[in-house]
Amino acid sequence: MTGPLDGFRIVEMGGIGPAPFAGALLGDLGADVVRIDRIAKPGVEPELPARFDFYNRNKRSVALDLKQPQAISTVLKLVAQADALIEGFRPSVMERLGLGPEPCHAANPRLVYARMTGWGQEGPLSQEAGHDINYLALTGALHCLGDADRPPQPPLNLVADLGGGALYLTVGLLSAAMEARRSGKGQTVDVAMIDGVTHLMSAFQAFRQQGSWTERRADNIVDGGAPFYRSYATSDGKFIAVGAIEPHFYANLLKVMGLSGEALLAQNDRAAWPQMRERFAKIFAGRTRDEWVALAMGRDACLAPVLTIDEAPTHPQMEARDVYAAFDGLRHPSPAPRFSRTRSDLRRPPPAPGCDSREVLKDWGIPRDEIDALQAVGAMADA
Repeated sequence: MTGPLDGFRIVEMGGIGPAPFAGALLGDLGADVVRIDRIAKPGVEPELPARFDFYNRNKRSVALDLKQPQAISTVLKLVAQADALIEGFRPSVMERLGLGPEPCHAANPRLVYARMTGWGQEGPLSQEAGHDINYLALTGALHCLGDADRPPQPPLNLVADLGGGALYLTVGLLSAAMEARRSGKGQTVDVAMIDGVTHLMSAFQAFRQQGSWTERRADNIVDGGAPFYRSYATSDGKFIAVGAIEPHFYANLLKVMGLSGEALLAQNDRAAWPQMRERFAKIFAGRTRDEWVALAMGRDACLAPVLTIDEAPTHPQMEARDVYAAFDGLRHPSPAPRFSRTRSDLRRPPPAPGCDSREVLKDWGIPRDEIDALQAVGAMADA
Protein backbone atom coordinates (compact mmCIF):
# COMPACT_ATOMS: atom_id res chain seq x y z
CA MET A 1 0.00 0.00 0.00
CA THR A 2 1.19 3.51 -0.85
CA GLY A 3 -0.59 6.19 1.12
CA PRO A 4 -3.89 6.09 3.03
CA LEU A 5 -5.92 6.77 -0.13
CA ASP A 6 -4.63 3.75 -2.05
CA GLY A 7 -7.50 2.46 -4.20
CA PHE A 8 -9.38 5.78 -4.12
CA ARG A 9 -10.11 6.92 -7.69
CA ILE A 10 -10.37 10.56 -8.76
CA VAL A 11 -11.12 12.11 -12.14
CA GLU A 12 -9.62 15.61 -12.35
CA MET A 13 -10.62 17.94 -15.14
CA GLY A 14 -7.41 19.56 -16.36
CA GLY A 15 -6.95 23.19 -15.39
CA ILE A 16 -4.51 25.47 -13.58
CA GLY A 17 -3.97 26.58 -10.00
CA PRO A 18 -5.76 25.38 -6.89
CA ALA A 19 -7.79 22.47 -8.32
CA PRO A 20 -4.66 20.71 -9.65
CA PHE A 21 -2.92 21.40 -6.33
CA ALA A 22 -5.75 19.63 -4.50
CA GLY A 23 -5.45 16.73 -6.95
CA ALA A 24 -1.70 16.49 -6.35
CA LEU A 25 -2.21 16.51 -2.58
CA LEU A 26 -4.69 13.64 -2.90
CA GLY A 27 -2.32 11.88 -5.30
CA ASP A 28 0.50 12.23 -2.76
CA LEU A 29 -1.80 10.50 -0.27
CA GLY A 30 -2.10 7.51 -2.59
CA ALA A 31 -5.20 8.23 -4.68
CA ASP A 32 -5.28 7.20 -8.34
CA VAL A 33 -5.76 10.66 -9.87
CA VAL A 34 -6.53 10.68 -13.59
CA ARG A 35 -6.28 14.12 -15.15
CA ILE A 36 -8.38 14.81 -18.25
CA ASP A 37 -6.17 17.06 -20.39
CA ARG A 38 -6.77 18.82 -23.66
CA ILE A 39 -5.08 17.38 -26.71
CA ALA A 40 -1.86 19.34 -27.24
CA LYS A 41 -1.54 21.21 -30.52
CA PRO A 42 1.33 19.92 -32.69
CA GLY A 43 4.47 22.05 -32.43
CA VAL A 44 3.12 24.18 -29.56
CA GLU A 45 5.33 23.96 -26.50
CA PRO A 46 3.67 24.41 -23.08
CA GLU A 47 4.62 27.49 -21.07
CA LEU A 48 5.64 25.20 -18.22
CA PRO A 49 7.30 21.91 -19.24
CA ALA A 50 5.47 18.97 -17.70
CA ARG A 51 8.26 17.88 -15.34
CA PHE A 52 8.26 21.30 -13.64
CA ASP A 53 4.49 21.32 -13.09
CA PHE A 54 4.63 19.99 -9.53
CA TYR A 55 0.86 20.40 -9.14
CA ASN A 56 0.48 17.42 -11.49
CA ARG A 57 2.81 14.94 -9.79
CA ASN A 58 1.44 11.55 -8.77
CA LYS A 59 -1.20 11.72 -11.51
CA ARG A 60 -1.80 10.09 -14.86
CA SER A 61 -2.99 12.01 -17.91
CA VAL A 62 -5.61 11.17 -20.50
CA ALA A 63 -5.85 13.64 -23.40
CA LEU A 64 -9.35 14.00 -24.85
CA ASP A 65 -11.10 16.41 -27.20
CA LEU A 66 -14.13 17.35 -25.11
CA LYS A 67 -15.82 18.90 -28.15
CA GLN A 68 -16.44 15.37 -29.43
CA PRO A 69 -19.34 13.26 -28.05
CA GLN A 70 -17.14 10.15 -27.88
CA ALA A 71 -14.79 11.93 -25.49
CA ILE A 72 -17.65 13.04 -23.23
CA SER A 73 -18.96 9.48 -23.19
CA THR A 74 -15.49 8.26 -22.18
CA VAL A 75 -15.28 10.73 -19.30
CA LEU A 76 -18.66 9.54 -18.04
CA LYS A 77 -17.44 5.93 -18.17
CA LEU A 78 -14.46 6.93 -16.02
CA VAL A 79 -16.76 8.86 -13.70
CA ALA A 80 -18.89 5.76 -13.30
CA GLN A 81 -15.91 4.04 -11.63
CA ALA A 82 -14.54 7.02 -9.71
CA ASP A 83 -14.95 7.97 -6.08
CA ALA A 84 -14.68 11.68 -6.83
CA LEU A 85 -14.40 14.27 -9.57
CA ILE A 86 -12.53 17.59 -9.27
CA GLU A 87 -13.23 20.59 -11.51
CA GLY A 88 -12.13 24.21 -11.23
CA PHE A 89 -13.85 25.94 -14.14
CA ARG A 90 -16.16 28.94 -14.12
CA PRO A 91 -19.81 28.19 -13.28
CA SER A 92 -21.77 26.36 -16.02
CA VAL A 93 -18.70 25.29 -18.06
CA MET A 94 -19.07 21.66 -17.02
CA GLU A 95 -22.82 21.81 -17.60
CA ARG A 96 -22.27 23.04 -21.16
CA LEU A 97 -19.89 20.15 -21.77
CA GLY A 98 -22.53 17.69 -20.58
CA LEU A 99 -20.44 16.82 -17.52
CA GLY A 100 -22.25 18.73 -14.79
CA PRO A 101 -23.31 17.13 -11.52
CA GLU A 102 -26.59 15.76 -12.91
CA PRO A 103 -25.20 13.52 -15.70
CA CYS A 104 -22.21 12.55 -13.55
CA HIS A 105 -24.44 11.48 -10.65
CA ALA A 106 -26.66 9.64 -13.11
CA ALA A 107 -23.56 7.69 -14.17
CA ASN A 108 -22.42 7.19 -10.56
CA PRO A 109 -24.84 7.95 -7.69
CA ARG A 110 -22.00 7.56 -5.15
CA LEU A 111 -19.77 10.15 -6.81
CA VAL A 112 -18.39 13.10 -4.85
CA TYR A 113 -18.48 15.99 -7.32
CA ALA A 114 -16.04 18.60 -5.99
CA ARG A 115 -16.07 21.93 -7.79
CA MET A 116 -14.08 25.06 -7.05
CA THR A 117 -14.43 28.67 -8.10
CA GLY A 118 -13.12 31.97 -6.81
CA TRP A 119 -16.38 33.88 -6.41
CA GLY A 120 -18.80 30.96 -6.04
CA GLN A 121 -21.40 29.33 -8.28
CA GLU A 122 -23.88 32.19 -7.91
CA GLY A 123 -23.95 35.93 -7.27
CA PRO A 124 -23.18 39.05 -9.36
CA LEU A 125 -19.45 38.23 -9.65
CA SER A 126 -19.81 34.51 -10.37
CA GLN A 127 -18.91 34.84 -14.07
CA GLU A 128 -16.14 37.40 -13.58
CA ALA A 129 -12.49 36.47 -14.07
CA GLY A 130 -10.26 36.65 -11.01
CA HIS A 131 -7.13 35.49 -9.28
CA ASP A 132 -5.95 35.01 -5.71
CA ILE A 133 -5.35 38.73 -5.14
CA ASN A 134 -8.89 39.60 -6.26
CA TYR A 135 -10.52 37.07 -3.94
CA LEU A 136 -8.35 38.26 -1.06
CA ALA A 137 -9.38 41.82 -1.82
CA LEU A 138 -13.11 41.09 -1.54
CA THR A 139 -12.82 39.23 1.77
CA GLY A 140 -11.01 42.02 3.61
CA ALA A 141 -7.90 39.86 4.03
CA LEU A 142 -5.75 41.75 1.53
CA HIS A 143 -6.39 45.08 3.25
CA CYS A 144 -4.74 43.65 6.38
CA LEU A 145 -1.46 42.76 4.66
CA GLY A 146 1.60 44.92 4.20
CA ASP A 147 3.05 48.16 5.52
CA ALA A 148 0.82 50.94 6.78
CA ASP A 149 2.16 53.53 4.32
CA ARG A 150 2.11 51.34 1.21
CA PRO A 151 -0.54 49.53 -0.84
CA PRO A 152 -1.58 46.10 0.49
CA GLN A 153 0.86 43.33 -0.45
CA PRO A 154 -0.31 39.90 -1.72
CA PRO A 155 1.08 36.90 0.19
CA LEU A 156 2.03 35.08 -3.03
CA ASN A 157 -1.04 33.02 -3.98
CA LEU A 158 -0.92 30.94 -0.83
CA VAL A 159 -4.02 32.22 0.92
CA ALA A 160 -6.96 32.22 -1.50
CA ASP A 161 -5.86 29.72 -4.16
CA LEU A 162 -4.23 27.16 -1.92
CA GLY A 163 -5.51 27.86 1.60
CA GLY A 164 -9.09 28.98 0.99
CA GLY A 165 -9.46 26.95 -2.19
CA ALA A 166 -7.42 23.77 -2.57
CA LEU A 167 -7.31 22.79 1.10
CA TYR A 168 -11.02 23.41 1.62
CA LEU A 169 -11.76 21.35 -1.49
CA THR A 170 -9.63 18.52 -0.13
CA VAL A 171 -11.39 18.56 3.25
CA GLY A 172 -14.80 18.79 1.60
CA LEU A 173 -14.09 16.00 -0.88
CA LEU A 174 -12.82 13.60 1.77
CA SER A 175 -15.66 14.44 4.15
CA ALA A 176 -18.25 13.79 1.45
CA ALA A 177 -16.48 10.56 0.49
CA MET A 178 -16.67 9.32 4.09
CA GLU A 179 -20.39 10.13 4.17
CA ALA A 180 -20.96 8.42 0.81
CA ARG A 181 -19.48 5.20 2.13
CA ARG A 182 -22.02 5.31 4.96
CA SER A 183 -25.08 6.43 2.96
CA GLY A 184 -24.27 5.11 -0.49
CA LYS A 185 -25.08 8.54 -1.91
CA GLY A 186 -22.76 11.08 -3.48
CA GLN A 187 -23.18 14.84 -3.48
CA THR A 188 -21.77 18.07 -4.87
CA VAL A 189 -19.14 19.93 -2.86
CA ASP A 190 -19.24 23.65 -3.72
CA VAL A 191 -15.93 25.34 -2.85
CA ALA A 192 -15.53 29.10 -3.26
CA MET A 193 -12.24 30.74 -2.39
CA ILE A 194 -14.04 33.74 -0.88
CA ASP A 195 -15.81 31.31 1.47
CA GLY A 196 -12.57 29.64 2.50
CA VAL A 197 -10.64 32.86 3.05
CA THR A 198 -13.51 34.34 5.07
CA HIS A 199 -13.49 31.21 7.22
CA LEU A 200 -9.73 31.55 7.67
CA MET A 201 -10.32 35.13 8.82
CA SER A 202 -12.63 33.98 11.66
CA ALA A 203 -10.37 35.13 14.49
CA PHE A 204 -9.80 38.56 12.98
CA GLN A 205 -13.50 39.09 12.42
CA ALA A 206 -13.98 38.27 16.09
CA PHE A 207 -11.12 40.55 17.20
CA ARG A 208 -12.53 43.41 15.14
CA GLN A 209 -15.97 43.08 16.71
CA GLN A 210 -14.42 42.76 20.15
CA GLY A 211 -12.48 45.97 19.53
CA SER A 212 -8.96 44.59 19.76
CA TRP A 213 -8.19 44.82 16.02
CA THR A 214 -7.98 48.04 14.02
CA GLU A 215 -8.44 48.47 10.27
CA ARG A 216 -4.98 50.01 9.95
CA ARG A 217 -2.28 47.83 8.43
CA ALA A 218 0.77 47.07 10.58
CA ASP A 219 -1.10 48.24 13.67
CA ASN A 220 -2.07 44.93 15.25
CA ILE A 221 -0.56 41.99 17.04
CA VAL A 222 0.15 39.63 14.11
CA ASP A 223 0.22 41.99 11.13
CA GLY A 224 3.64 43.51 11.82
CA GLY A 225 2.38 46.23 14.13
CA ALA A 226 3.59 44.61 17.32
CA PRO A 227 7.37 45.03 17.77
CA PHE A 228 7.57 41.46 19.02
CA TYR A 229 5.88 39.98 15.91
CA ARG A 230 7.59 41.24 12.77
CA SER A 231 10.75 40.94 10.70
CA TYR A 232 13.89 43.04 11.16
CA ALA A 233 16.91 43.71 8.97
CA THR A 234 20.29 42.55 10.23
CA SER A 235 23.76 43.96 9.66
CA ASP A 236 24.45 41.68 6.67
CA GLY A 237 21.38 42.80 4.73
CA LYS A 238 19.38 39.71 5.71
CA PHE A 239 16.42 39.38 8.05
CA ILE A 240 15.23 37.68 11.20
CA ALA A 241 11.61 37.07 12.22
CA VAL A 242 10.43 37.34 15.81
CA GLY A 243 7.13 36.01 17.10
CA ALA A 244 7.35 36.31 20.88
CA ILE A 245 3.66 36.83 21.67
CA GLU A 246 3.36 35.13 25.06
CA PRO A 247 4.83 37.10 28.00
CA HIS A 248 7.42 34.46 28.89
CA PHE A 249 8.63 34.26 25.28
CA TYR A 250 8.75 38.06 25.14
CA ALA A 251 10.86 38.10 28.30
CA ASN A 252 13.21 35.58 26.71
CA LEU A 253 13.46 37.72 23.56
CA LEU A 254 14.41 40.77 25.62
CA LYS A 255 17.16 38.74 27.30
CA VAL A 256 18.55 37.73 23.91
CA MET A 257 18.49 41.39 22.86
CA GLY A 258 20.16 42.54 26.08
CA LEU A 259 17.06 44.47 27.22
CA SER A 260 15.93 42.33 30.11
CA GLY A 261 14.04 44.13 32.87
CA GLU A 262 13.59 47.55 31.23
CA ALA A 263 10.32 49.12 32.40
CA LEU A 264 9.91 51.07 29.15
CA LEU A 265 9.33 47.88 27.22
CA ALA A 266 5.83 46.97 28.46
CA GLN A 267 4.74 44.43 25.87
CA ASN A 268 1.15 45.45 25.22
CA ASP A 269 1.44 49.22 25.50
CA ARG A 270 0.29 50.00 21.96
CA ALA A 271 1.15 53.68 22.31
CA ALA A 272 4.78 52.65 22.80
CA TRP A 273 4.92 50.24 19.85
CA PRO A 274 6.28 52.74 17.25
CA GLN A 275 9.14 53.72 19.57
CA MET A 276 9.78 50.07 20.45
CA ARG A 277 9.88 49.05 16.78
CA GLU A 278 12.52 51.69 16.08
CA ARG A 279 14.59 50.60 19.06
CA PHE A 280 14.31 46.91 18.18
CA ALA A 281 15.29 47.70 14.59
CA LYS A 282 18.47 49.46 15.70
CA ILE A 283 19.42 46.60 18.00
CA PHE A 284 18.82 43.87 15.39
CA ALA A 285 20.78 45.88 12.82
CA GLY A 286 23.84 45.50 15.05
CA ARG A 287 24.47 41.81 14.33
CA THR A 288 24.26 39.43 11.38
CA ARG A 289 21.28 37.18 10.87
CA ASP A 290 23.21 34.05 11.85
CA GLU A 291 24.65 35.72 14.95
CA TRP A 292 21.14 36.45 16.19
CA VAL A 293 20.04 32.89 15.45
CA ALA A 294 22.99 31.52 17.42
CA LEU A 295 22.23 33.84 20.36
CA ALA A 296 18.57 32.77 20.45
CA MET A 297 19.09 29.03 20.01
CA GLY A 298 17.75 27.06 22.98
CA ARG A 299 16.31 30.12 24.73
CA ASP A 300 12.65 29.98 23.60
CA ALA A 301 12.77 33.49 22.18
CA CYS A 302 10.68 32.67 19.07
CA LEU A 303 13.34 34.02 16.73
CA ALA A 304 14.05 32.47 13.34
CA PRO A 305 16.10 33.35 10.26
CA VAL A 306 14.23 34.59 7.21
CA LEU A 307 15.59 32.18 4.62
CA THR A 308 15.44 32.61 0.88
CA ILE A 309 13.69 30.03 -1.28
CA ASP A 310 17.12 28.58 -2.14
CA GLU A 311 18.39 28.57 1.45
CA ALA A 312 15.39 26.83 2.99
CA PRO A 313 16.04 23.27 1.73
CA THR A 314 19.50 23.08 3.32
CA HIS A 315 18.56 24.29 6.79
CA PRO A 316 19.36 21.55 9.36
CA GLN A 317 15.73 21.35 10.53
CA MET A 318 14.45 20.94 6.99
CA GLU A 319 17.06 18.28 6.31
CA ALA A 320 16.30 16.43 9.55
CA ARG A 321 12.63 16.21 8.54
CA ASP A 322 13.35 15.39 4.88
CA VAL A 323 11.04 18.24 3.99
CA TYR A 324 12.34 18.04 0.42
CA ALA A 325 12.94 14.93 -1.67
CA ALA A 326 15.04 14.31 -4.77
CA PHE A 327 12.67 12.99 -7.44
CA ASP A 328 12.90 12.84 -11.23
CA GLY A 329 16.11 14.87 -11.10
CA LEU A 330 14.45 17.77 -9.28
CA ARG A 331 13.93 18.92 -5.70
CA HIS A 332 10.29 18.34 -4.74
CA PRO A 333 8.52 19.23 -1.51
CA SER A 334 7.91 15.93 0.25
CA PRO A 335 4.32 14.71 0.70
CA ALA A 336 2.57 16.08 3.77
CA PRO A 337 1.21 15.19 6.25
CA ARG A 338 2.96 11.97 7.29
CA PHE A 339 1.50 8.64 8.31
CA SER A 340 3.01 6.00 10.57
CA ARG A 341 1.70 3.02 8.61
CA THR A 342 0.44 4.06 5.16
CA ARG A 343 3.40 6.10 3.95
CA SER A 344 2.78 8.71 1.27
CA ASP A 345 5.37 8.80 -1.48
CA LEU A 346 6.39 10.36 -4.77
CA ARG A 347 5.46 7.71 -7.34
CA ARG A 348 5.01 9.47 -10.66
CA PRO A 349 6.54 12.63 -12.13
CA PRO A 350 4.10 15.15 -13.63
CA PRO A 351 2.84 13.65 -16.91
CA ALA A 352 2.83 15.24 -20.32
CA PRO A 353 -0.78 15.58 -21.55
CA GLY A 354 -2.02 12.27 -22.85
CA CYS A 355 1.05 10.21 -22.00
CA ASP A 356 -1.05 7.70 -20.05
CA SER A 357 -4.20 7.68 -22.19
CA ARG A 358 -4.19 4.04 -23.23
CA GLU A 359 -2.84 2.78 -19.92
CA VAL A 360 -5.52 4.55 -17.89
CA LEU A 361 -8.44 3.64 -20.11
CA LYS A 362 -7.35 0.01 -20.09
CA ASP A 363 -6.87 0.02 -16.31
CA TRP A 364 -10.31 1.54 -15.83
CA GLY A 365 -11.98 -1.10 -17.98
CA ILE A 366 -12.53 0.66 -21.31
CA PRO A 367 -12.46 -2.00 -24.09
CA ARG A 368 -9.55 -1.86 -26.50
CA ASP A 369 -11.77 -1.39 -29.55
CA GLU A 370 -13.32 1.70 -27.96
CA ILE A 371 -9.86 3.08 -27.19
CA ASP A 372 -8.81 2.48 -30.80
CA ALA A 373 -11.99 4.14 -32.06
CA LEU A 374 -11.41 7.19 -29.86
CA GLN A 375 -7.94 7.64 -31.29
CA ALA A 376 -9.07 7.00 -34.85
CA VAL A 377 -11.56 9.89 -34.81
CA GLY A 378 -9.10 12.22 -33.02
CA ALA A 379 -11.08 12.30 -29.76
CA MET A 380 -8.09 10.95 -27.83
CA ALA A 381 -4.36 11.50 -28.05
CA ASP A 382 -1.79 9.03 -26.74
CA ALA A 383 1.69 10.43 -26.27
